[in-house]
Amino acid sequence: MSDTNANNTSKAPSHAVYQVRDREGKKSIWTRIGSAWAHSDGKGFSVQLESLPLDGRITLRDVKEQK
Repeated sequence: MSDTNANNTSKAPSHAVYQVRDREGKKSIWTRIGSAWAHSDGKGFSVQLESLPLDGRITLRDVKEQK
């Protein structure tokens, strides 16, 4: 791990990572599966997953948006 990534992962994450599973005719299921830290240059993210999605999509959401 580079020094830049080590510094990013020591701070609170800037984004939460969710697996989103679409269901026909119903609301999608959002499951938090990890965290992400924005790089200081604004050109990418370091992502730490606690589990891997088997289907669906991965969505990153700004932590500040959560209630």
